[in-house]
Parts: sequence; structure tokens; C-alpha cells
Amino acid sequence: MKANKTSLSLGAAIGAALCSAATHAAQPVPATMEEMWKIIQQQQKEIEALKAKAGENENLKQEVKQLKASQQDAAKAAGTAQATATDPGTKGKAAKTDTERKTDILASEVEKLKTQLLIPDKREYKSQYGFGPAASEVYRVNRGLSIGGYGEFLYTNYVADKGDAKDTADMERAVLYVGYKFNDWIILNNEFEFEHASTGEGSEEKGEVSVEFSQLDFLLHRAANIRAGLMLVPMGFINEIHEPTTFHGNHRPNVEQYIIPSTWREMGAGLFGEIVPGLQYRMYAMNSLNAEGFESSGIREGRQGGSMSIAENWAYTGRLDYTPAAVPGLLVGASTFIGDAGQDELYAGRKISALTQLYEGHVEWRYRGMEFRALGAYGHIGDAAVLSQAKGETIGSANYGWYTEVAYDIMPWLWKDSSQYLAPFFRYERYNTLASVPTGFDNYGGFYDRWIYQGGLTYKPIQNIAIKADYRNISSNGGPVPDEFNLGVGFIY
Repeated sequence: MKANKTSLSLGAAIGAALCSAATHAAQPVPATMEEMWKIIQQQQKEIEALKAKAGENENLKQEVKQLKASQQDAAKAAGTAQATATDPGTKGKAAKTDTERKTDILASEVEKLKTQLLIPDKREYKSQYGFGPAASEVYRVNRGLSIGGYGEFLYTNYVADKGDAKDTADMERAVLYVGYKFNDWIILNNEFEFEHASTGEGSEEKGEVSVEFSQLDFLLHRAANIRAGLMLVPMGFINEIHEPTTFHGNHRPNVEQYIIPSTWREMGAGLFGEIVPGLQYRMYAMNSLNAEGFESSGIREGRQGGSMSIAENWAYTGRLDYTPAAVPGLLVGASTFIGDAGQDELYAGRKISALTQLYEGHVEWRYRGMEFRALGAYGHIGDAAVLSQAKGETIGSANYGWYTEVAYDIMPWLWKDSSQYLAPFFRYERYNTLASVPTGFDNYGGFYDRWIYQGGLTYKPIQNIAIKADYRNISSNGGPVPDEFNLGVGFIY
């Protein structure tokens, strides 16, 4: 019946067109251009009306085709159901129609797609916006939740100048990255760290649970973006990018623990971006250090870490990195941190500024399996004499540290087509937290003036896992320090 209606409608449309043509043919020739224009306009309206009717007829044809296809599917489904009902092996079981099976398959594929959007099967590990490879994952998801992390296992055997030192086995840290991409330009990134496998039992002091960073990024423009929250101070190689697959040796370099007190984070806000291709910057205003925590061993305990921090004094930090296109694999950069650390506290009965300055420069070059790093840092602490008097220990007015490191991936020479990685490395460090002391205060015989020779191997069966072995010979002007053999495993995900 529907097909007959379609034919009638099509016939009516054709008839109307013929009648219209005959009518116009019978009309006299127009006397003026205005009459001609009116006739043309009227004919145009009639043509549009005919087109609309033809479109309706085409829709009717498509509806008839779809109806026939649905009838055929229903007939097949009925036949399948009848066959199932007469089959003794399927007695009592409801048979699925083709439509139901297609719906199930589609639902399954949608679930797979959702899972891949949240946790993709294959990840591209590379650093972005000053973060390590795993911490950068949130920037690469389409939308929503991102999960990653890293961990380190370590065994240390003291082999020379051991004294009372005991060998140790430690789950040094387990870290969870949880990020959320609200949209294309607002991103939340968090790092939660669990140290030494336990927070202790009773009066035991073992590890701790910390928020290493928690920050919001507002990606506005390649050259200028906003960052706010608990942020990593952008100094050195390790403070921002400290995942174990990104550096050699089981221990982070001492220069980047005691001169640059990694991992160092404070509350603040600032800007970051790329000024021109290859030239990146980060600049923040942050809560400053607290001089109450300064020690002979350095400023490390002056970090406040966003934990009910005293915020009477603020500091400013900035960093520039340049990767010239003309020299592949080369990075050169510098950074600084300047701020009062007195925090409106009394020291020896008076308030002081304790202006703390830290300057750092670095260079890295990776070329055809060769890796080279060098870093130097210098710090100055104001009012060191008053601090030393108030704390009852020497606080250095100046400190410095530097190291150089070289490694080479020899796996292509051992196994040409392998994607694995095997690199022997060597690092030399020198640092002194009491390079200059206030008049009348002791430098403890140079005990905090140290140099370290370190050599070892880093093996990566895949890019996510690093198996490391190294030996550290540590010396000081103030007496022997135990040498170490370290064996460990680090991973990212």
C-alpha cells in the first residue's frame, strides 16, 4: 500500500509539472522586463516546490526499503527462535535475536574504548612541562582520570670504613601519580609518596606518607601558562624529574640532596611556557624556607613542604632551559631561588631576614648512546652568625657543590637489534655545606667537605624498569665515611 502511495505521489508531481509548463506556454509574451522578471520568480518558486516533493518521494522510497529489511530480519529471527525451541539441547534457554547480539557486541566495544581512554594499553613515556615521563601522562589523556607511579627497591652493603654502619634492605619509596584532565586546558596533577614501606609502629620512626606535589595547570598559550598549588622548585636535574629510570645509580646525587635539597616543594603560583622553539622557562612565587631547620649539613630541613607552613616570607624562583636544534640531544640551563627565611621568628632574641640565595647551572648531552651530565650550584645564607648562635651549631654562610657524569649504552655492540639498554656509568661529586662559616664558629674539621667517586651499571630490559648496581667511594676532610655497594630496582608505570 505504501509503495502505491509513493507511485501516486510521484505521478501527481509529474502531472503538476506538465500542467504548469502548458500554462506558461499558453501565456502571451511579456511586454516589459518587469513582467518577465515576475514570471521568472514565479517559475523559480514552482521549481523549488517540485524539488521538495521529489525529496519527500525519495524519503518514502527509503522508508519502504527499511521496512522490507526489518521484515526480513524479523522473519530470520522468528525462524531462529522456532529452531531453538524445537532443539532439545536448548530447552529452557532464551535465544538471542540478531539485534540483541549486535547490541551486546556494541556494548562490549564501548567498554573497551572507555577503558583505553582512561588507561591506554600502550603509553608514550616522555617528559613534559618539567615532569618525569610517568608524571607527564595526565597531559596526554583525552579527558578524565590518569594513573601512574614509580617505585624503588634498594640493598646497601657497607664494604669499607664500615664502623657501626649496618647493611640495609629497603623499599625506599612507592609513589602514586593521580591526575585529572578536566578539559583541554585545565589539568590537575598529584604525586603521593610512601617512604620506606611503613610509617612505623608505636614509637618507631620509619617512613612517612607525603604529598610530593599537587597542582593545577591552566594551559593558555604555548608561551604563557599558569601553575598553582604545592609545586616542585624548578632547580637541577633531579628535583622535578626524579623517577628512577631517568638517572644512574641507586642514590640520587648528593649535590642534589644537600645543596639543592631534593625533593623540594613549596606552596605558590607562577608561569611556565616556551618563549621561542627550544627555549623553555618556569618562574614562580613560592613560600620560602624556614631557617629554623637549617643545619651544618645544609638547608635541607628548612623545606616546609606545604605542611602548615609559616608563610611570613616568600621567595622567587626561576629556570631557563635551551635545547638548540643545531645540536641534537643538547640541553643547557640555569635556575635560581631567592627569599628571606627568617619567617618572623626570633633568633638569639632578634628577628632576622636570613636571606637565602641559591644559583645553579646545568648541561646535558645525549648523542648516539653517549650520555653526559654536569651540574654546579652555589648558595649563600644571610645572618649565618646569628643563626649559628641561636641553634648552637655552625650554619654555613656559603655552600657549593658540583658533579659530572658520563655513561654509554653498549647494548647495540652486544646485541645489534635489541631494544634493551645496558650502560656503564661514572660520576664524580664534590660538595661542601660549610664552604664559608661565620667568624669564631667551627667548620668541624672539614667533615662536611666531601667528594664521591661512583661507578656502576644500569640495565633496562624495557623502558619502564631499571636494574642498577653501583659502588660509591665517599671521602671527607673530617674523617672516613663508609663506602657502599648498592643493588636496586626502579620502575615506572
